[in-house]
Amino acid sequence: MTPAAAFVAPTIEWAYLVPVIVVLVAGVVGVLVEAFVPDRARRAVQLVLALGALAGALTSIVLLWPDVLERNGVRVLGGALVVDPFGLAVQGIVVVLALLATLVVADRTSTKQDAFAPTGAAVPGSAYEDLARRRGLEQTEVYPLVLFAVGGMMIFPATGDLLTMFVALEVLSLPLYVLTALARRRRLLSQEASFKYFLLGAFASAIFIFGVALVYGFAGSVQLAEVRGALLGGTGLDGMTSLVLLGLVMVLTGLLFKVGAAPFHSWTPDVYQGAPTPITGFMAACTKAAAFGALLRVLYVVGQALPPDLQEKLVVALWVVAILTMVVGTVIGVVQTDMKRLLAYSSIAHAGFLIVALVGFGELSGFGVRALLFYLLAYGLATIGAFAVVTLVRERAPQPVVVPAEADLATVGAGAGAGTSGTAASAGSDVPDAGAVLGEATHLSEWAGLGRRSPWLAGAFALFLLSMAGIPLTAGFIAKFTAFQSAVAVGAWPLALIGVLASAVAVFFYVRIIVLMFFTPTPTPTPTPQAAGGPGTAPDGASSTGGGTSPVAALTSRVTVVRSEGFTTVAIAICVIGVILLGVLPSSVLDLAFEAAKFRP
Repeated sequence: MTPAAAFVAPTIEWAYLVPVIVVLVAGVVGVLVEAFVPDRARRAVQLVLALGALAGALTSIVLLWPDVLERNGVRVLGGALVVDPFGLAVQGIVVVLALLATLVVADRTSTKQDAFAPTGAAVPGSAYEDLARRRGLEQTEVYPLVLFAVGGMMIFPATGDLLTMFVALEVLSLPLYVLTALARRRRLLSQEASFKYFLLGAFASAIFIFGVALVYGFAGSVQLAEVRGALLGGTGLDGMTSLVLLGLVMVLTGLLFKVGAAPFHSWTPDVYQGAPTPITGFMAACTKAAAFGALLRVLYVVGQALPPDLQEKLVVALWVVAILTMVVGTVIGVVQTDMKRLLAYSSIAHAGFLIVALVGFGELSGFGVRALLFYLLAYGLATIGAFAVVTLVRERAPQPVVVPAEADLATVGAGAGAGTSGTAASAGSDVPDAGAVLGEATHLSEWAGLGRRSPWLAGAFALFLLSMAGIPLTAGFIAKFTAFQSAVAVGAWPLALIGVLASAVAVFFYVRIIVLMFFTPTPTPTPTPQAAGGPGTAPDGASSTGGGTSPVAALTSRVTVVRSEGFTTVAIAICVIGVILLGVLPSSVLDLAFEAAKFRP
């Protein structure tokens, strides 16, 4: 009997896993906080823990950057994770955007209301939910869920094998399914969005894992480097090279679902509209960055090793997806009347622009990778900023204001819209947030005149929209220019031309919102009809006075800009600065992105 071989402990370079470990361990600690920390201190502890973990992860990424750049990447955990310049850059983008999104998630109005239901398990509209709201319960479980999602997003673009990529996909997706269902208002819409997201996400995951099985059947391995070696060395299943192409297409289908590319986009408008608005911004920016990072890694490591004829077929498929995504996002976005759905279709269009930068994956020049990384950062800043603004623009319960019958109702309307915070016009009203604040004012007509009531907020929103439109001197212009430039460099100029035309169409619905905010007057308050028979009683119960000046009850504007604790304001300010700096001084970030265009197969 031969003696058993001695066990050799694997060597793990833990330093390169610190960014991911910090975030995931903080998520686990956050779960323990829910169990052991008293209610009154729980929110503060969770917020400090989440922001501290994200800041620590960002710091560790910055410290690791010189070493990773010098070594051109490190394979960790037997190749399951590849910490190379590209993966580290995507992780940095995800963490920066997650930090800003967490500030928006944490913000509350002056009445201490956040964006989340007091108890997620309650039936919408039930007495139990009412009781939880009256007792001021808060969903502080949101913070560990966000951290777990961020942890999955950080693993996603740095995976070295397809099974680890699948695990990362589920780790980032499952918390998002729960977070989508936790909106404080429009509870049924939120739960419906979560259900759709879960079902379609499950189908996409099934397609992804079936594609992994096909790739394994060809190469005998799920490691991207070994699949690449099997393709280049001809060691795969004889005569079955098309099998790996089919498997690769199915894997890419699962990834294209996460980025919201057509025809896999149907979940995007409903989920963006139904989810709590801070979570919508978080998903739109961070999930897209992580998924495009994973998509690019698969294309550049495996897709580049395909035989020329199969590689050409894959490029044609990407062309079709890019064109369809740009057309669907811009054309359907033009007819939207809901702000969140409009931004959802904008997100779909931007996914198409990002795919334009990927069509040259067969030529590892670095320009496509540079364009993608810069675009993800520029788009993420504008998106989080835009949804942060949406969280502050709210509907409120109508408040009757009694005025003399001969008073000019237009004057009343002007008074209702005065002030930088959209407060009510009723004299002497000191009710916080101008009375009963409802959900976000998402219908476009409700944004009319916002530039007069809150010029700074409307100005920031206009800047984010102009950046999404690709107007010069904004980050979006540089992002689109580099994306289209990388397509032209590999001969895909027709695709770049379609992208330019789609961008021109998209300018319409962005500029329409700006015109609505700054050049459209606030709708005139509607007077409540007076009861027949003369003076009578006003609708709020106030008796009419004599002297021929019977009162008329006018409803003040139903839209207000809520006062908050200030976290959202900080996030908006940082996003504004980032969008401007990336548009005016982009060279340093572009240089860093070009350095990050290095893969370790």
